[in-house]
Amino acid sequence: MFYLVLVIAMTALIVAPSYWVKHTLKKYSYPEDRYPGTGGELARILLDWANLQAVKVEVTEQGDHYDPLEKAVRLTPDKFNGKSLTAITVAAHEVGHAIQDRDGYLPLRLRTRLIQIAAPAEKLGAAILMMAPVITVITRAPVAGALFFAGGLLTLGTATVVHLVTLPMEMHASFARALPMLEHGKYLIQGDEPHARKILRAAAWTYVSASLMTLLNIGRWWAILRR
Repeated sequence: MFYLVLVIAMTALIVAPSYWVKHTLKKYSYPEDRYPGTGGELARILLDWANLQAVKVEVTEQGDHYDPLEKAVRLTPDKFNGKSLTAITVAAHEVGHAIQDRDGYLPLRLRTRLIQIAAPAEKLGAAILMMAPVITVITRAPVAGALFFAGGLLTLGTATVVHLVTLPMEMHASFARALPMLEHGKYLIQGDEPHARKILRAAAWTYVSASLMTLLNIGRWWAILRR
C-alpha cells in the first residue's frame, strides 16, 4: 500500500507541472483575436526596439524557443499567427532570451552548451535502455544488463537536470526582460498584466515540465525490468 501511494504521489509531482503549463497557455489562448497584432509581429517589433534587427522571427513546429546559434526567435503557428494574450506574451518571453544573448547573459550561454550535451545524451540513454535486455541475454549476466539499464536511466535523466538547473534563466527572461517590455511599451490591455504574469511563469516552466515527463519513461523501463 505504501509503495502504491508513493508511486501515485511521484506521478502527480511529475504530471502536475505539465498539466499546469498546458492549462495556463491554453486558457489565455482565448479569445483568439484579443490583440490587434500577432505574436510574430510583436516579436519583430520588440527585437527591432532592442536593436536586434539581425535576429529572425520564424514559424516552427518544434515548440516555441530562441535559437542562440541561428539567432532566431521561433514560434509555433498558434503563437506566430495568433492574437491572443498567450501568443503575444510567449513571443515576448522568447525575445527576452534574444536580449539575454545580446547582453552576453552567462546562464544562457551555459544552458546552450548543456543542451548541446543533453540532446544526444537522451538519445544515447534510450539506446542503452533498449540494449540492456539484449546484453543480459548475450552475456547471461544479469549484473551486466542491470549496469546498462542504470547507465541508461542516468543518461535519460540528463535533460531534466539541465532544465531544472537553468530554470532561473527562464524566469529571468520572463520577469526581467519580457514583462518590463510589455509594461513599458503598453502592449498589454488594461487588466491583462496579472494573467500575463501567469503565462510568463508557465513559459519559464515549459521545458522543465516537458523534461519531467521523461521520468515517466524511466518509470516504465523500471517496471519492465522488475518483471
